Parts: sequence; C-alpha cells; structure tokens
Amino acid sequence: MPEERTATMKALRDELAPTVHSLATLHSHPELDGVFKALGLPTQPPPEEEGHQPTKRERVEYSWGLVTEASLPSIAEAFLASGELEPGRRNAVEDALWSTQSHPTIDKRTRHEIAAALGARPLWQDLDGFWALLHRCWVLVPELSIFLSDLAGGPRRDDLEARIRQHVFRNDDWDANELFRQVGAFEASDRRFGLWLEGLVSPEVLPNEGAQGELVTLINPPLQRSGLVLEVVGTSDGYPSYRLQPRGGRLKGRPKNIIFATKARPDLRFTDALDNDVEVCGDPADVLIYDRRLDFSAGLTWAELQDWWATRSEIADPARAKSTLYRRLLDSLPTNSPPQRNFFLAYHQVFGDKIPQMPALLPEVWLLWDPKTVAERGRDALLNLRMDFVMLLPGRRRLVLEVDGKSHYAKGNKADPGTYAATMKADRQLRLDGYEVYRFGAAELLTLDQARSTISEFFTRLRWGHSTTRPEPLLH
Repeated sequence: MPEERTATMKALRDELAPTVHSLATLHSHPELDGVFKALGLPTQPPPEEEGHQPTKRERVEYSWGLVTEASLPSIAEAFLASGELEPGRRNAVEDALWSTQSHPTIDKRTRHEIAAALGARPLWQDLDGFWALLHRCWVLVPELSIFLSDLAGGPRRDDLEARIRQHVFRNDDWDANELFRQVGAFEASDRRFGLWLEGLVSPEVLPNEGAQGELVTLINPPLQRSGLVLEVVGTSDGYPSYRLQPRGGRLKGRPKNIIFATKARPDLRFTDALDNDVEVCGDPADVLIYDRRLDFSAGLTWAELQDWWATRSEIADPARAKSTLYRRLLDSLPTNSPPQRNFFLAYHQVFGDKIPQMPALLPEVWLLWDPKTVAERGRDALLNLRMDFVMLLPGRRRLVLEVDGKSHYAKGNKADPGTYAATMKADRQLRLDGYEVYRFGAAELLTLDQARSTISEFFTRLRWGHSTTRPEPLLH
C-alpha cells in the first residue's frame, strides 16, 4: 500500500544516511565519483558558486538529495553488498527491503515449538560456520560496544557475542530456546528467521548429511503449522542444500493481476508484456482486474478490495462503495448455480460485521486465460480456466473453493469415470502449483440455511494465515 511503501522508503533513507554522509570523510575528491557509481548514487556535482569549490561533504549531501524513492532500494542493495554497513544498520536495511517483498510467514508459536524441538542438542559441527551464521543473521556486538572495546583494549563482557561464548560453548547452559531468545529470533522478521533455519541445516554449519537430516526432522513438524517445510533443493559441496518451501506445493510469487467477477469470457490483451499490463478490450463492466500491489502480510481483505473499488469507481461514500461492490460480485455469479450463489451469500451473512477484516471472497476468478478455444487448445490444457472462488490469505496462501455439481463427475445424469478423473487431475495440478483446494458438494449448499451451516463449520476450522486465532462466526 502507498503509506507502507512511504514508511519503508523513509526507514531506508534514515538508516543509510549516516553511512552515506561518512563517505565524505572516508574518500578523497577523486575517489568519490567512483564510489558514487559503485553505489548507484547520482554523480551530478552541485552547482558551483563563484570563488567556491564544493567540499566533499557538499558533494555527498547534494548527491544524496538527488536520490529518488524509486532508486533507493537498489542503492540499499549496493550498500549491503559493499559490506560497509555495521551490523545494526545492515539488519535494519535488510528488514526494510524485505518488507517490500513476499516471504513465507512463520508465526511466534511455530518459532517457539521449533526451539523446544531442538532442545539442548548441539546445533553445529563446524564452529567457524556457526559463528559466521550468527554474525550474518544477528547483531552480536553493538557498534558502541566495539568502540569501547577498542578503547579498553579488550572485549566487553556485556555484548551478546561474549555471552554466547560463555553460555553456549563454555558453560553449555543455554538450550536452543534461550539462544533463540537472546539473539532475537522470536521477534525477527520472517525472512531473517527463515535464513536462520536454512543456515542451521546448511553444510557450512553441519557438514554431515546425517546430522542435517536429523535436524530437519526436528524442525519440520512444528514448521508445518505455518504451511512450510525444509526441503532439499540442490547440493553444495556434495551435501544437501535445504530451503523453506510450502508444504505440498511450490512457492507462489506475488499476484500481479487478479481477474475476477467476470460475466463472460474476457476479451483481454497485454499492453506491456514486460510489466504484465492487461487491458480489457471488450466491455470493462464485464470483468474486474485488481491491479494493486498486494501486502502478503495480510492477504487481500474485503476492506482493501472495497478501497480499491471505491477508487476505481470514484465512490466517496464507504457505505455506497460496500453495497455496490457486493452487488457487482453477486451479479457475476451464474444464475444457473444456486449453490454457488448460496455460498457467497452465506459467507457474508455468517461473518456479518467482521467481513471488512476477513479475506475477500473473490468469485469467478481466472487462474488461466487462453485466447484459444477448448477445441483449438485441447480440453486438458484448459482444466483450470476459471475457479468458483479464490481467497488470498496471509503468508502467500491461495485458497481455491470449488462448488462441485454434476458436471464435475457425470455426463448428463450418469456418473462418468472420465469426467471425475479430469476433475481430480485439475485438483492435483492446482495443489502442485501451490494452491490449497477445497471442494464443496452442491448438495451441501442447496438452501441458504444449509450453506450457512456449511460455511460456519468450514471457516471456523480453517486457520487464518499463520496465527492461532480463528474467526468466531455468528449465524444471522
């Protein structure tokens, strides 16, 4: 969202500013141009005043003032790659950059359960590799502590690195839970905690395939609560390399366009294939395309969808935006499928005033769009054209909700194994592509009362995102 991006860019600028300003003291005038180029900073010199040559500080401040919001992330990446940032600033810059990207969500309960599973067992075989991982992920020695250590001529005993040496290596009285707590793993960003887990089972820390596997078998059961597992994705120096992966499917990226609520097969074209810009060639009223950047920390809620709709339709009144969006989505549902309409109606009735913060129930979503017909392309290639409903939940979770009538298992009024097999094949494809698929029989949704009961039971048992809380449905 625009406000979040603005806050992130401000955080990046604030964290980088001291290091940028230090360039004036670390480099000579001739060196600054090369440093600016290496870091992606503007090389344009400040305007010269008669009789005054710009100082190094003026050159640096002028260049920094020319940095645009669009170029700031790449400059931050360049500073990270240079190794010039002290650990505290490095971590702050990384976390700010990662907040603009999509990473698997790992909730606090999962983290605590992983630490408990690891217990007091040794977490390393290569000590140098373990120390490198600790320094890569965490801030072990604050900048002031380093400065005071230099003045005193020795290490300060209150820095984290010293405490780890004492309690992990000498006294051996910190278990994994205490180590995780001390380094800040329970509160760390999802990306940082993920790198920590991947590092713990890496060959740099555990150069023993059996030991890697043992640690993975301890970490994966609690990790699955967050819909994730550590899986082998390759090898490094002959040892397995593990990465976080979604359980049961590949990791999906950030949606760029959501094409939904279509009243007919959409007539679309790319106006910019590189940027994935889609244009509706037919009647724009027949299709909705959500093209805002999604925040993966929250999925897509009704409130966000309503805000998008209000902006798109130039509706200032929130109540009117809500009612017109609801009617537009309902109108997109096929009139010859009362169970599908009952599903939509029941969802909104069951959760009532909780709906604004609930995941938006998107009807008639095109997961595959193909300009050719089934006859031209072949039926099997188009099994997942359009889904009854899709929901985008936190942590990259994509739910497909299908209402299965006779067409999914029969031809006419007769059960047909081939039709059923095609339905199951489509189901497998979706799951392997990273979607969670839930199918509902039309017989469960024949009346609105049936639908409310079905919806209440299903969504109460379904965990939202990766938290331990569940919505409490209130039947109306």
